Amino acid sequence: MKRANPVAITGAGCITAAGPTLPGCLDTMLKGRRHPAPPSGFKTDHKVPYPVFEIPSAWTPHEYNLGPNFIKCGGLALIAAREALRDAGLSAEDLSRRRVGVCIGTTVGNEMTDEKFTTEFLTGRFPSMEPMYSFFLSNPAFYVARHLGVAGPVETVNAACTSGAVAIGEAASWIRHGVCDVAVAGGADKLGLVSYDGFISLKITDPQPCRPYDRGRMGLNLGEGAGILALESNASVEARRGVVRGHLAGYGNASDAYHLSAPDPEGKGLKRAIESALDEAGVTPGELAFINSHGTGTPDNDRMEGRLYPRLLPGVPFLSTKGYTGHTLGASGGIEAALALACLEVGRLPGNIGFVNPDPEFEGRPVAETMPVSGHAALSVSVAFGGNNAALVIRTGP
Repeated sequence: MKRANPVAITGAGCITAAGPTLPGCLDTMLKGRRHPAPPSGFKTDHKVPYPVFEIPSAWTPHEYNLGPNFIKCGGLALIAAREALRDAGLSAEDLSRRRVGVCIGTTVGNEMTDEKFTTEFLTGRFPSMEPMYSFFLSNPAFYVARHLGVAGPVETVNAACTSGAVAIGEAASWIRHGVCDVAVAGGADKLGLVSYDGFISLKITDPQPCRPYDRGRMGLNLGEGAGILALESNASVEARRGVVRGHLAGYGNASDAYHLSAPDPEGKGLKRAIESALDEAGVTPGELAFINSHGTGTPDNDRMEGRLYPRLLPGVPFLSTKGYTGHTLGASGGIEAALALACLEVGRLPGNIGFVNPDPEFEGRPVAETMPVSGHAALSVSVAFGGNNAALVIRTGP
């Protein structure tokens, strides 16, 4: 593969149950704190109160004062996008002078969660159409573009749990090919009863706080949030004398073509995605400071990753941040890319919370405690139902 020109990252934003901003999320993680609890935003009659990572309502009131068009997924994306643009120093006036694209990945984003509407419709009654109007307005990329007042390319990516990472890779290509000057890119997803019940029915939800890579892991905990990067062309950065935080140096995407939901046990698709991303970035495994892995806490996923990394990238530290945020589905690739950038900048990694007992089925062990790291490149990895795999190489410094 021909090496691609790196794309400047001038801003980053993040909101998860770990914090309302990117610095807030990182601070919580470096202190080893997490707060999973039974859901409060919707009712469930499960006998087991499966914990989730829910964002406190106090962190979102201003963005959600939207009357009948209350859209939580779009609101989370907008919060993170505005943080990224503030971080980049891109004002509304700056945006009005530039071609600005929006590319947001999501899994649940357009989910119909109005139970009253659905029940009335299925029983032959004629419910109010207001929930449907909200549904049609819930596309997170168009929602963000509409509220930012930008008119460049707009795309919502739905590639299951790789959606946020794929959106960033797609937006980087817009910058490289001159389609736009600035791209707001990442992922967003919200908690809801449909996804909550769905993952419980798949029997891959842990009734305790999740334990990525631990021998006793029983599954994931769902979470919600958004992670957004502001990508920008070199010409745009130079014209406004902006500051570059880092670069998206490489992107890889590959399919397992193995199973509808289970990953290939040998990680063949993920291996190809990682190799493509490293090749495009011109980065060797020895130059990687760490791997922000997918690490859901499910038996199959963690076994696959725990076997692959020591073989493909020996000696490179890896961790999962999902023990702090929950599995945020389509948002996870955007959130974890933003966190990878932040960890590179501070030179520290949070410990892989929940990991206590090594699994004898694989030789890889995640970072157990907060630790210093050195280097200017990191790998952020996403794995999805359907066999999709995505990898991003993020660089800071020279």
